[in-house]
Amino acid sequence: IRQAVRSGNIKTDIYVTKEGDRLDHIAALRLGSSKYWWILAALSGIGWGLQVPPGIRILIPTSLNTIKRIVG
Repeated sequence: IRQAVRSGNIKTDIYVTKEGDRLDHIAALRLGSSKYWWILAALSGIGWGLQVPPGIRILIPTSLNTIKRIVG
């Protein structure tokens, strides 16, 4: 997924975290389901913890279909 972002195959928006943000909550709000938290972690290169400190740039895909096509 990271390589696809770097090569421009995945278009993203940016969200900067605030105190108390969690990847699963951001995924629910921006992608429609908390189960997509791992996509945000992979795109952003931040590891696999749900809790993230404030000020972290989270990449959010503009299309889940693109993600599905890349990862299967």
